[in-house]
Amino acid sequence: MSAVSDPDTLIAFQGSPGAYSNLACVNAHPELTPLPCATFEDTFAAVQGGRARLAMIPVDNSVAGRVADIHHLLPGSRLHIIGEHFQRVNHQLMALPGVRLADLTVVSSHIHALSQCRRVIGELGLRAEVHADTAGAAKELVDTGDRRRGVIASSLAAKAYGLEILRSDIEDAEHNTTRFLIMAREPARLALDEAEPFVTSFLFRVRNIPAALYKALGGFATNGVNMTKLESYVEDRFRVAQFYADIEGHPKSRPVQLALEELAFFATEIRIFGVYRASPFRHQQLVDSDD
Repeated sequence: MSAVSDPDTLIAFQGSPGAYSNLACVNAHPELTPLPCATFEDTFAAVQGGRARLAMIPVDNSVAGRVADIHHLLPGSRLHIIGEHFQRVNHQLMALPGVRLADLTVVSSHIHALSQCRRVIGELGLRAEVHADTAGAAKELVDTGDRRRGVIASSLAAKAYGLEILRSDIEDAEHNTTRFLIMAREPARLALDEAEPFVTSFLFRVRNIPAALYKALGGFATNGVNMTKLESYVEDRFRVAQFYADIEGHPKSRPVQLALEELAFFATEIRIFGVYRASPFRHQQLVDSDD
């Protein structure tokens, strides 16, 4: 079996070659070959079925917020979170070789990319057209040969499809960053190291009683455990809520142990999705905010 076709050398992502998820794969795991998948369901299935070693899944963007559908797909994925990656999003305005800015009348891209580049789009007087994804818009431009059309996508997409970048880093917000979860069939099984920062991600369901969530979360506050993410889900009968949470710390550390024990008094189910090392990006953000 060749290295390219060996599942242990592949990391699956949703989108076309050149997508920002593709860029995240290259930056986080340069030793693996990115495997493009049509949908998020296909991306999860590639790892579930043993056709890829890992999956790179976007969950949050600092400008656009939560990535749609992912929080519903995670519980049923049967995969484990083994890491996280924060990818800076730098949007590039590109076109076919030889096309000038003055030739453009239309720009196409994913709706989030278009909304994140309103300033330049307005400045150039371009008409924005929504496409399913950024790299797909780049590929379609090559296929159609439309010299009046520009595309907003990544520098990797420009390289993949032979397009020329006319304006670099055109995003309105300098902090534009997407958080990805790296998922696998087996958990990371990392031992506790007090000197190393960890993140624990889990799902819990609260009892159908007044103030259940307030009481369930109290143990994290009293034990000094920082919760960085909390999302709600509604079960099919709309009677009991369940929640996805990220906390800082390892389940074997004493503060997290106590917090989870207290949570168990008010939760009917606690399911850990993953225990993994915190990205250095988290620490850098704290340093930058203190400056």
